[in-house]
Amino acid sequence: MKLTHSGWKPLVFLLAVPLMASTVRIIQTNSAGDDVNIIDPSSNKVVGTIHGIEVNHGVAVAPDGSRYYISDEAGRTLDAVDTKTLQIIRRVPLSGHPNNIAVSKNGKRVYVAIAVAPGAVDVIDTASLERVKSIPTKGALHNVYVTPDGKYVVAGSIPGKVITVIDQQTETPVWTVERDLGIRCMAFTTNPDGSTKWLFTQLSGFNGFAVIDFATHMEIQRIKLPDLLPGKTPFPEGGNESHGIAVTPDGKTLIVNSRLNTEVYSYSLPDLKLLGRVEVGKSPDWVTITPDSKRAYVANAASNSVSVVDIASMKEITRIPVGEVPKRNITAVLP
Repeated sequence: MKLTHSGWKPLVFLLAVPLMASTVRIIQTNSAGDDVNIIDPSSNKVVGTIHGIEVNHGVAVAPDGSRYYISDEAGRTLDAVDTKTLQIIRRVPLSGHPNNIAVSKNGKRVYVAIAVAPGAVDVIDTASLERVKSIPTKGALHNVYVTPDGKYVVAGSIPGKVITVIDQQTETPVWTVERDLGIRCMAFTTNPDGSTKWLFTQLSGFNGFAVIDFATHMEIQRIKLPDLLPGKTPFPEGGNESHGIAVTPDGKTLIVNSRLNTEVYSYSLPDLKLLGRVEVGKSPDWVTITPDSKRAYVANAASNSVSVVDIASMKEITRIPVGEVPKRNITAVLP
């Protein structure tokens, strides 16, 4: 307190109060088991497990961090899981066998790729946890995504060899792109205004990826991944030659898996110059990136592990044991 001629006057002290930090977790599905592993990237340890989802496939997190959504192949359901208790809240029946999933930016919808003919995107309302519609597509679907700006839902079909782009507000298809090969995993880059610039897609039977201009719907480039280094042999067992692709959150680097080569590659953006390569576990099947763009977490389906890769040096930091045949994974930021 400070005494003035008008009496006692309090001094004001400004205290620096830190904002509540977010919790980052890597969510790893295990396609040959009934468990989903929760990895803490600060320790690179499994710190939690979701049980009771047989043949779990895709995973997404609610934007508010309250729920995980996991597609259940055995039960043909979308399972909602409480992120704090890791208990299943509800199993939502689907129109058919599911593959990968995506959640809308506002958290109100979950989109589920239906992997049986004739193909559809099931739409789940997250308030009621009910399936409210199915959007027909050409061919059974493998993966579904929401573009970084939240405006479009993008689905890819392996047998249909087609990408279907759906307006997120109207939930109706607006355009398609047909390719010569089946559509596998996808990733996106953005323009300065946040709109989608390029769509990267891996293709069936091709050890590399195609680049599609989102505005013109045209393929502008197709890049084959590097050949194996001398003395190395391909890993023939498993799924597609190249499966798993992601853009770093800072938009500077594209990370691409090669199951055939047992390697992961980094490319600069937007010029797509090869920056580096690293050998990981067998059959790298999916990849997710930490929010700081520094590390990639690669699911090794034939090694039952997750490789942690330093992106700047393209070196494997460690390998985390997980469940049986790990495939899809995501980075969850929990407020």
